[in-house]
Amino acid sequence: MKTLTIVFFCYLPLLTLADSASNTDTVRLANAELVAPSDVASIPPSRSEAPASELKIVSLAPHLTEWAFSLGLGSNLVGVSDYSDYPEAAKSIERVADFQGADIAAIVALEPDLILAWEGGNKPQDIHKLASMGLHVFKSKVEKISDIASEIKRLGALTNTQKQATQLTNNFLDDLNALKREYDSRPLKPVFYYSWTAPLMTIGPNAWGNKLLNICGAQTLFSDSPVDYPQVSIKEVLIRQPHALIAASKSSRQELDIFWREHRNFLDAPLVVVNPDVTSRFSLRLINELKSLCEGIK
Repeated sequence: MKTLTIVFFCYLPLLTLADSASNTDTVRLANAELVAPSDVASIPPSRSEAPASELKIVSLAPHLTEWAFSLGLGSNLVGVSDYSDYPEAAKSIERVADFQGADIAAIVALEPDLILAWEGGNKPQDIHKLASMGLHVFKSKVEKISDIASEIKRLGALTNTQKQATQLTNNFLDDLNALKREYDSRPLKPVFYYSWTAPLMTIGPNAWGNKLLNICGAQTLFSDSPVDYPQVSIKEVLIRQPHALIAASKSSRQELDIFWREHRNFLDAPLVVVNPDVTSRFSLRLINELKSLCEGIK
């Protein structure tokens, strides 16, 4: 097993602890009194009581763009990052950030009331620069799947969209906990999760993809990897005999099948295909993709 250093922009955060949310998450989130923490610059008093429809918002990550639309704030977005492609309306909004960083001048020119930033995805120096200029930055960080719900609730509290945020996130957590109950199993099934084949790359135990597998009662075939995204060989995969092959890919099933065809005498694991734009994005859409993933693995 080789290690390869690669820059994954926007969609493959290198995260740590496996998700450990319990059924109490829904109750706790629904009843919590949410106050923006110290790492969030509050909207100024002159704007804090304004209707959500009047706020001008900039999003610096695709999942944050989706959150804004989910909360009914799509029309408030005046700038978004590259790859903000969902929903369809997001595609027509001005681009102000990409994998190289945020376009500070373009953002300032838009005079936003609120900037949505991804701590762990956006460049720290960009976030600091925007905040130091007096712009109001909501810094979001997701480390486990249930954080998607808590962070959306926090954004809802800041933008006067608490009711919508509560309904959406409670539904998300209900579905997440139902999946955990349905697919809870030990030992975890070893599966081979990969995104491309040249080179053949997989995930380690601390990668975001493995947190998704854990919900489905599975884990990465390379749970002993010291890195999050190791390069491996076909021979290693065949020796380890995965329970299933998980392709997070936009390639056609035919193309994916062709890659494994010559090895089918030694490998009978089913091939499951998931949408990488959903599985690697902190989106509410993740739940439906998780359902498909779990169904394919069981």
